[in-house]
Amino acid sequence: MLLLARYAESIFWMARYIERAENLARLIDVNASFARDDLTGGHNWDAIVRLNADEEQFSERYPRATPRAVVYFYTLDAENPTSIISSIASARENARALRPLISTEMWTHINMLHNRLKDMPAGPDHTLDVAKYCEIVKLGCQAHAGITEGTFYRDQGWYFYQIGKFLERADQVTRLLDVKYHALLPRVDDVGSPQDISQWNALLRSAAGYHAFRRVHPRTMTPRIVAEFMIRNNQFPRSVRCCIGELANLVTQLIVSFRLSRGEDVAVLIDGARHELEEFSIDDIIDFGMHEYLDRVQRDVASISSAMASAYFHNDDGK
Repeated sequence: MLLLARYAESIFWMARYIERAENLARLIDVNASFARDDLTGGHNWDAIVRLNADEEQFSERYPRATPRAVVYFYTLDAENPTSIISSIASARENARALRPLISTEMWTHINMLHNRLKDMPAGPDHTLDVAKYCEIVKLGCQAHAGITEGTFYRDQGWYFYQIGKFLERADQVTRLLDVKYHALLPRVDDVGSPQDISQWNALLRSAAGYHAFRRVHPRTMTPRIVAEFMIRNNQFPRSVRCCIGELANLVTQLIVSFRLSRGEDVAVLIDGARHELEEFSIDDIIDFGMHEYLDRVQRDVASISSAMASAYFHNDDGK
C-alpha cells in the first residue's frame, strides 16, 4: 500500500523534531559543561545563538546573550519555535496526525514527555538546573527511539522516519562540534591543556561517543582526532559520515523496494555529500577550514531536506 504524502511528511518531521530536541539538549549540556555550569558569568553563550542562526529573533527579546537568557530561550521558551519545548510540541502534533499509523505506546510517551516539560517552572528569570533538564530530555528522546524501534511497522513510513532522524542528526552533530572547534576555540597556549582536553572529553560524552571513541583511540585525545571521529568515522552512529551513509541506503530502499522513483534527485544530492566525506581527509577539512566545512555540510543537509519535500511531500498520491 502507498503511503499518503501528508503521513510521510508527518513521520519525517516527527523524527526530526525528536532528534532536534535531543541534540539541542546535548548542545546546551556541553556548553554548560564548558562554562563550568556558571549561569551568571560572562561565558560565550552567544555561540549557541549564532550556530542556530537565531541572532535576529533573540536580539528582539533580549538585550544580550546572558547564560540564563540563552538557556531559557532554547529550553522552555514556548514562543521560540526552535526551543526544546517547541520541538517536542511539534513532534506531538505530528504524532497526533499519525494516530492511525503509530503505536499507542509511541503516542503516549510523546504526550507524557511534552506534558512533563510543559509543567516545569519557566521564565527568563528562573534558574534552571541545566544538567537535570538536559538529562530528562535526552532520556525521554532515547526512550521514544526505543519504543519506535520496538513498535513501528516496517513499511514506507519506517524509512521516512529513519531519513528524518539521520538527516537531523547529521546537521546537529556539526553544530555540536562547531561549538567547541570554532566558537569556543581556545588560545593557542591552551591547546592540549587539561581544560582543553576536559572540554573535548565533555563533547564526546555529550554526543554519547566517549566509550566508542576510546575503543578506537584508547590513550590519545587531540582536537584533530576527535574531529575526525565525529565527522568521518563510519562505525559511530552519530558521525556525519555514518548519518549520510544511512541516508543513502534508506533513500535507495524507497526507490528500489517501494518504487518511489521521485527520490532520485534526493539520492544524487546524498551521493555528492557522501563522496565529499569519503574523499576529504581530516587534514583536507582542517586546511579548508573546520567552521567553513561544517557550514558546508549544513547547507548540504538543507538541500537534501528541500529535495525530500519536493519529491515526496508536495503531493498526496503517495509517489
